Amino acid sequence: MENLSALHDMALFVEVARTGSFSRASIKLGVPGATLSRRIAAMERHFGVRLLDRSTRHVALSDAGRRYFERCAHLVDEARLAQEALFETVNRPVGHVRVSMPVDLGLTHIGPLLPDFARQYPGISLDLDLSPRFSDLVTEHVDLAIRLGEVVGDLLVVRRLGAIEQFLFAAPGYLALHGRPQQPADLVEHACITAGSAQQASNWLLQRDGHAMEVQVRSHFGINNPGLIRLLVERGLGIAALSHKLAREAVDAERLVRVLPDWAFKPMAVHAVMVSRMQSASVRALVDFLAARLSLE
Repeated sequence: MENLSALHDMALFVEVARTGSFSRASIKLGVPGATLSRRIAAMERHFGVRLLDRSTRHVALSDAGRRYFERCAHLVDEARLAQEALFETVNRPVGHVRVSMPVDLGLTHIGPLLPDFARQYPGISLDLDLSPRFSDLVTEHVDLAIRLGEVVGDLLVVRRLGAIEQFLFAAPGYLALHGRPQQPADLVEHACITAGSAQQASNWLLQRDGHAMEVQVRSHFGINNPGLIRLLVERGLGIAALSHKLAREAVDAERLVRVLPDWAFKPMAVHAVMVSRMQSASVRALVDFLAARLSLE
């Protein structure tokens, strides 16, 4: 704090030296003239040298004051510019934001929104890391992580952005060979492609009109990438849960069809994850933008 106080006193001295008047410096700085005089007098006592020659009408630099002014004026200017830049970063959405998110979430849900964001905030640049792993926000200098489902971490700041619904899909060829399930319990007789391990059964919780039914299914494929799951479903290898956006193109092309259309999975929450509530205007702008758009899906 002493260093901050010294820099503040230096800025007061520079303004008095530039204006040549305590009263004019007082008006410009918004600091009482008596305070300016007292602080500069304290500087002179601290350094043991007179910085200003005072008279009833004028204030002039002493030889020591002139040398001090020549060395510190640019420091005060640089500090002011640095403060203005910091204020702009905090209060105006400009700058760089590094974002981490899962691959298919980025490709399917976040990516299509980014052109509108870029047009709305041309001063913000984004560095996007698409990866299934949960990045360490501190050590990897990630400003914002976007994650699906529950987020665990006591020191993390989490904001819900929206939710993604998932439905069951299969290829017409698969259904022609194996029949179409009529109720969730029928899924135990079908090949299912899951996001868990193929070595363990997966529990699918389906909902309809406020009622839920859990079905234990097994698969020869356990995949942590929704894009690959969709590809295998399109090839007729089984039934799987996909978001409507991820399946839309294949449905429109009649490569996939809805299975058990009255049933759906519980919506999967999408969260923004940060290490602090104190974020730049750029991060806040991105989070607010995504929350507004994803909440409409």
